[in-house]
Amino acid sequence: MNELRISGKAILQRGREQSLARFHPWVFSGAIAQITHGLPDGCWVSVEDAAGKIMGYGHYQKGSITIRMVIFGENFNPDVYNEKVAGAINFRRSINLPDEKTTAWRLIHGEGDGLPGLVIDIYDNVAVVQAHDAGMSADRQHIAGALMKNLGDRITAVYFRDTNSEAGQYISGSATSPGEVLEHGNRFMVDWEHGQKTGFFLDQRENRSLLSEYSQGRRVLNTFSYSGGFSVYALKGGAALVHSVDASASAIALCEENIRRNGFDPAVHKCFTADTFEFLKKGETHYDLIVLDPPAFAKHKDARHQAMKGYQRLNAEAMKVIATGGILFTFSCSQVVDRQLFYDTVMSSAIHAGRQARVIGHLSQPPDHPVSAFHPEGAYLKGLILHIS
Repeated sequence: MNELRISGKAILQRGREQSLARFHPWVFSGAIAQITHGLPDGCWVSVEDAAGKIMGYGHYQKGSITIRMVIFGENFNPDVYNEKVAGAINFRRSINLPDEKTTAWRLIHGEGDGLPGLVIDIYDNVAVVQAHDAGMSADRQHIAGALMKNLGDRITAVYFRDTNSEAGQYISGSATSPGEVLEHGNRFMVDWEHGQKTGFFLDQRENRSLLSEYSQGRRVLNTFSYSGGFSVYALKGGAALVHSVDASASAIALCEENIRRNGFDPAVHKCFTADTFEFLKKGETHYDLIVLDPPAFAKHKDARHQAMKGYQRLNAEAMKVIATGGILFTFSCSQVVDRQLFYDTVMSSAIHAGRQARVIGHLSQPPDHPVSAFHPEGAYLKGLILHIS
C-alpha cells in the first residue's frame, strides 16, 4: 500500500478562501482560479489562497464540488485516516455506542466526522465502507488499514461499496451476508452485499424506537418498509395490526424474516409487495398510525420542484386513509429539501386532503450521524409526527 501523496495544487480566487477559513469542506469549481492540469479524479491536492497560503488538502474530482477538504491547515498528515477513525470511535463511545443491545451503528458520517464522501457502518463484526466520491474510493486500502488498526479486536471483515458500482468486495477478511445485528435488543438481518445503502437504515434507529411508544393497540402501516425496521418496533410496542409495503420483493422477504426472528405472531403482520402510492390509493384499510419513509425524491437542486410534488402527493394520500385521531410519521432524506420546505409541503398536503394536522414532534438523525457546525448541509434527515383529525 503506497503512502498518501499530493498530486497537484489548486489556487483560489481572491476572497474565496473565507469558507475554508470557516472549515466548510467543499470547494466549488467557481472558487478556483488555477489548478494543476490533467489531474485524475480522486487524487490529493493542496489548496492555496490567492496570496499563496496553504488552506489545506483534499480530494479532487471533476464537477461542481471540485475538492472535498479532508485536512485543514498547512501540514499534510499521511496518517489522517487512522487519526480520524480513532477520533470517531472515541466520539461513539462517548454516546454509548455500541452496547450489548445495539451492535449496528455508524462509525463515519462523511463531513460530520471530517471525512467527506465516506460512510462506514458497523454491523456487529463487519465494517461496511461506502465511498461517495472518487477520493475515498481510491483510498479504500488506507481506510481499511485504519479500521483494522483501531477495531481489529472487534471486526473481522471490511466490505467496500462504491456508489458508482453495483458490485462490492471484501478488502479485508470475509463474512457471510446477510448477518444478524441487534438494535435496542431487536434482531435484524442485514444484507450489506445486496441491500440498499450499506444494508440497513441506521439513521432511523431512534425514530423507530419512538414509534414503538405510539403503537400500542393501533393498526399500523409501514410504507417503503424495506426490511421492516419500523414494523418490528410497532409490533414490539403492542400494535394490533401491522402492514408492511415495499415495491421490492427481496426487501419484503427480508422484512418477513425479521418479523419471524423477533418471535411475533404472524397473524398480526402482513407484507405487501406493491407500489406505495397505488397501495394508498386503494385505501382498503383505515390505519391509526402510518409511516412514510420514502427514498430521496431529490438528489440535486434541479429535481427539487418535482420532488416536492411527490412529497405533497404522498402525504395527501396517506392523510386520506388515516383514521381520525391517527398518528403520521413522515420523513424526507433529501439533502436539498430543507426542514422548512418539507414542513410547508406536508402542511399543504393536509389542506389538499381536507384534514386537520397538529405537529406533535420534529424528528432528525441520531447522534452517530453527527452534523458539523461548519457544514449544516449534513442535516439531511427531517421528519414530523402529526396528529390527524
